[in-house]
Amino acid sequence: MAETRAQSRPARDVRPLEIWAWAMYDFANSGYTTVVITAIFNAYFVAVVAGGAPWATFAWTAALSLSYALVIVTAPVIGAYADLRANKKRLLLLTTVGCVLGTAALALAGPGEIAIAVVCVVISNFFFSTGSNLVAAFLPELARGRNIGKVSGWGWSLGYIGGLLTLGVCLAYVSWGQAAGQTAAQFVPVTMLITAALFALASVPTFAILRERALPQPLAPGASLVGGAFARLADTLRHAALYQDLRRFLLCIVFYQAGVQTVITLAAIYAQQAMGFSTADTLVLVLVVNVTAALGAFFLGNVQDRIGHVPTLALTLAGWIATVLIAWTADTRPLFWIAANLAGLCLGASQSAGRALVGYLSPKARRAEFFGLWGLATNLSSILGPITYGAVSWVSQGNHRLAMLITGVFFVLGLLILHGVDPRRGRRAALKNG
Repeated sequence: MAETRAQSRPARDVRPLEIWAWAMYDFANSGYTTVVITAIFNAYFVAVVAGGAPWATFAWTAALSLSYALVIVTAPVIGAYADLRANKKRLLLLTTVGCVLGTAALALAGPGEIAIAVVCVVISNFFFSTGSNLVAAFLPELARGRNIGKVSGWGWSLGYIGGLLTLGVCLAYVSWGQAAGQTAAQFVPVTMLITAALFALASVPTFAILRERALPQPLAPGASLVGGAFARLADTLRHAALYQDLRRFLLCIVFYQAGVQTVITLAAIYAQQAMGFSTADTLVLVLVVNVTAALGAFFLGNVQDRIGHVPTLALTLAGWIATVLIAWTADTRPLFWIAANLAGLCLGASQSAGRALVGYLSPKARRAEFFGLWGLATNLSSILGPITYGAVSWVSQGNHRLAMLITGVFFVLGLLILHGVDPRRGRRAALKNG
């Protein structure tokens, strides 16, 4: 009983204020994904920047894929470098500045400015994704084993609230601009400045309060920092068998996150193409789903600490499968709204549970490095899922319902792979080899 109580508290030298400051980074950066990737700039890119050209959607997905590919190549090395130098916080500041400036620069992308838009999307999304990996690596320093799920859930739930706030402010400005007779080319660029400003402002508590607890690690004689980072990465890959449960879970992440990323990236398109939603309907849908996602992350984060990481994630993947089936069969708006809100609950819960389990299975000395591998898996899924959806809809001549049904296969595969993950065995390996 004493051990259980100890595991339900934060780490020994962590103040509640510091956990809040860490979670505030999720609050800060979520506005970027909500406004730029999901709700506003993606449609603006296709309709205004690219002028509705037939290749516009492909150009948008190609830009995102390029940014994710860059993260896949760099994430493990950046994580290893952060572990060696114990400078996660400094690197996080660098990525935050990069994403804020890249987002603000999107305001320069007017009609026909394809090159500016693509370059700024690649830059901003690269820095966003890299920063997400780095801030996640602080999680095991802030929470003990069984408490990781709860703390991770706080971060995700606060993140959805942040995304909701940023989207709400942007939509208020859009409504004002439309009432004043402005065009999208006039009011959308301002929303990019709003998003960048709110990101910068809301991240201040993280850098003012969050502590870097890790200590620099020695290099081999004559080795450079970059060379040492590559050497650590090579060593991790050579000894991957020591972390078989973490390795299996990372594969699980690739598949189930492919489904999640497809829903995030293309749900608005599905709502319009398959269900006949207007733009206003879709924006309201995004707002409501952010609320349910926040609730899912918060409440199932607490459930995770009670029933375990793997059972919680299995529950959410079953929920995702049900969501896909409901959306596929939905022929009325109320039924689709049920699917959308179930997706919101599963979205927050599955992302929170996945991050927490990576932290639980990671050895102490390689946390940033293994969260770099987590970022590699999630970004690979960000390429795999949307491209599969696009290919199916293209081959089937615009059958979005079929593409959504195929997306469900990713969740089924993830659930099957998850069945072989033993968190207790994985935790023992992390403690033994950490």
